[in-house]
Amino acid sequence: MNPRYRQTYFLRAAARLDQAPPDEGREVAFAGRSNAGKSSAINLICDQRQLARTSKTPGRTQQIVFFAAGTEDRRLVDLPGYGYARVAEAVKFQWQDLMAAYLHRRRSLVGLVIVMDIRHPLTDFDQRMLEWSREAQRSVLLLLTKQDKLKRGAALAQLAQVRRAVAGEGERIRVEGFSALDRQGVEPVHALLDAWLDPVD
Repeated sequence: MNPRYRQTYFLRAAARLDQAPPDEGREVAFAGRSNAGKSSAINLICDQRQLARTSKTPGRTQQIVFFAAGTEDRRLVDLPGYGYARVAEAVKFQWQDLMAAYLHRRRSLVGLVIVMDIRHPLTDFDQRMLEWSREAQRSVLLLLTKQDKLKRGAALAQLAQVRRAVAGEGERIRVEGFSALDRQGVEPVHALLDAWLDPVD
């Protein structure tokens, strides 16, 4: 494992974009429908149990949370969970506005990881995130989590189906399977994060 990710640490949380760290360096954001396994994925990728807060209660992440991946100019970003979070509609709209502003305005954002439960991929909310990423011209990794919940053949079929659905996007979008429980899929994620955070000129 790249030692950088083990050295990832909390930097700050922002309820507004002007509370974010300086817009310089490079950062990769993680987004996902509530309870898709986003926090668990971040924790496994960084080989830390409690870096990102996990909860059985949807909508636990209510701010944009910035982590320094070894150094402050290389960051991982945990975006608020979207979907069926049990919060007021006004709060949901506030989160959506915050995420839209972040995705469109943040110059240091070089990649977006959209975390989806492999059993329920490409929901309306996932499609909205893809639309935002398309408008903002961001590279995307679709990370299909909870792969352990399906038999191997069914998991491969779901991966193939999602890859077909986004094939028209070309190389801008990649699709990978992942399981925090079985620790599957970490290496491809690390390789892509390395490419995004430390591009070879």
